[in-house]
Order: sequence, then structure tokens, then C-alpha cells
Amino acid sequence: MVKYSLAHIGINAANKEEAQKAAELFQALFGFSVKEGNSSFFAGDIELMKEPYMGKNGHIAIGTPDVAAAKAELETRGIVFNDTTAKYKADGTLNAIYLSDEICGFAVHLVGKQ
Repeated sequence: MVKYSLAHIGINAANKEEAQKAAELFQALFGFSVKEGNSSFFAGDIELMKEPYMGKNGHIAIGTPDVAAAKAELETRGIVFNDTTAKYKADGTLNAIYLSDEICGFAVHLVGKQ
């Protein structure tokens, strides 16, 4: 049986400054540590995108130990994936992929997470 967990929530900010300000606000309010990456800031498990990315409002990352098995299981239930979004580890293992449809304005993707 495939296991799923909430990995993180991504929020689309208008620009880098807005993303950084929001990350710092989450830090000030809740003590979440802030980490800057190439395309976003993380404040705990909240990702603030430096520019709008997938999803009208952002994205929801669902963690699973085996992304390929989770994808196959969901496909048997009629879920369609956007194969152009697939990301692979160096060994060729599928590590992330977005569903084709949004849920309430949020893109949803599977991501490898133990």
C-alpha cells in the first residue's frame, strides 16, 4: 500500500521581495526557520515562490516514499499526470511529478519523501 504525507505547501508570491517578506513574517509569527533557495524561500514547511509557478495560487506537495508506485496507483484510479513536470534523481528514479488538474487553485505534486 502506498503511503502519503503532506510534504509542504507552496504559495505563489508576485516577486522575490514579497516571497522574502512573507517568509520572514512566518518566522516572526511562528519561529519557522527561513532558508533561501534558487526559486523560493522556505519558512518551515511553507514554500514562498519568488515568482508565480504551478497552480493559480501555488502548489501542494504530497510526500511518498516511492513516487513511481504512487503515480501508478493513482493512475489506476483515473488520475492524470503532467509528464513534462517529471523530475528524476541521478539514478533515474522518479522523484517528483505534478497532477494535470488543480485542486481549488493549487497544483498538486508527488515528491519523494521517506
